[in-house]
Amino acid sequence: FTGSAFGSAAIWQYESLKSRVQTYFEEARADWFDKIRPQKRGDFRKQVNSWWNNLTEGQRTVTGIIAANVFVFCLWRLPGMRRIMFTYFTSDPSSRALCSPMLLSTFSHFSLFHMAANMYVLWSFSSSIVSLLGCEQFMAVYLSAGVISSFVSYVAKMATGRFEPSLGA
Repeated sequence: FTGSAFGSAAIWQYESLKSRVQTYFEEARADWFDKIRPQKRGDFRKQVNSWWNNLTEGQRTVTGIIAANVFVFCLWRLPGMRRIMFTYFTSDPSSRALCSPMLLSTFSHFSLFHMAANMYVLWSFSSSIVSLLGCEQFMAVYLSAGVISSFVSYVAKMATGRFEPSLGA
């Protein structure tokens, strides 16, 4: 998984760079068109755009991770989703689904406080780590760390004989 994550991140990084270069040249040609194009309407939309544009690249990257964690947290609150959530969003070495929960459980939090604390810490160091690694490599590190920690959890559970499900990385 880790090799695939970093390989995909390298391809994603290349494609992002290529896209930025193409966008730069397209914007240079289209500058004159901006002067005659009507402005977008809506105060809420302008506020959201202003907020989004003021975020660092790291904060934009982490916003997606936070959204995924909040979405999964909300799914845990739906009674009809409990069976699916326990099957695919908890790590349990005795489960019939072993691989996908290693990744999906990294987005699971059962306690609001636990999720809020984790997301706050992630938000606080996101700008510096993404500026160091780039958003693509950061995502590879984040996902790989989740899968590796789930694997270590599997090994620890097998060694101790405790096969209860667990959440998180």
